[in-house]
Amino acid sequence: MQSLSKKNHSSVSEFLLLGFSSELHVRTALFTFFLLLYIITLLGNGLIITLIYLDSHLHTPMYFFLSILSLVDMSYVTTTVPQMLVNMVRPRRMISWGACVAQMFIFLVLGIAECVLYAVMAYDRYVAICFPLHYTLFMSRAICIKMVTVCWLISIAGALIYTVFTMRLPYCGPYKINHFFCEVPAVLKLACADTSFNDQLDFVLGFILLLVPLSLILASYVRIFASILRIRSSQGRFKSFSTCISHVTVVTMFYGPAMIMYMRPGSWFNPERDKKLALFYNVVSAFLNPIIYSLRNKDVKGAFLKVFGGRGKAQ
Repeated sequence: MQSLSKKNHSSVSEFLLLGFSSELHVRTALFTFFLLLYIITLLGNGLIITLIYLDSHLHTPMYFFLSILSLVDMSYVTTTVPQMLVNMVRPRRMISWGACVAQMFIFLVLGIAECVLYAVMAYDRYVAICFPLHYTLFMSRAICIKMVTVCWLISIAGALIYTVFTMRLPYCGPYKINHFFCEVPAVLKLACADTSFNDQLDFVLGFILLLVPLSLILASYVRIFASILRIRSSQGRFKSFSTCISHVTVVTMFYGPAMIMYMRPGSWFNPERDKKLALFYNVVSAFLNPIIYSLRNKDVKGAFLKVFGGRGKAQ
């Protein structure tokens, strides 16, 4: 396997990322749109991390996981968007073999981490709503740290398997990746070998890393909804339903496109559709998470006013 990797590396030195439209006015419009989206995503997630760090009232398991999610989202979009923006304004849209491998691995680590983290956050809400008296016991600081550690270990292991079994294949020219970054399905289309094993492996990994966490999330929210229905106050029920529906919407927007991308047969490859799907679980979800999970939250709004309002008065 090591000799095969060396052979591939010597025969493929770089790839061409085709990205989006080749028309100048379309690329200019897309550049402006994605640059603004990227900046807002960084600012939104960065604000959440800052508020959680500065306000002691937000030092709870729920906000600890939110801060990790925001950190993952900032890193996740940074893995792909800056290079996509650069490729929109320069004529040579090449990426070296090593950079492609690194981008694929880091993207997968962060993507899988987000998958598992969504499940952990759903479990946290399930315990908080369904077992409030045991919440501090089930979600102690030590348990939360262990959950996040396991999340990263699963992510690294899954990303390593995806990357090794993708980049060990022999690749034939022209080395044009019809995508805006080095994603597994798009890279596999360049392989000049049978990829049926990779298709089967991707399905199995997709089942473990996507379908299992999604099932846990849905099961948690079914129990949560059942508990919400027992709330006597109609206002309380509406507020809880509104929050949970928002969370489920974001989760669906992430998991749906990701499952289509990673659990379908290789013959279903459609580059233009796949680029749009990748934008949903890479860019759009990272943009929406601060809005859905935190900025609509009364505690976060209170922390914002206390941190920045207090500083304004002090000055």
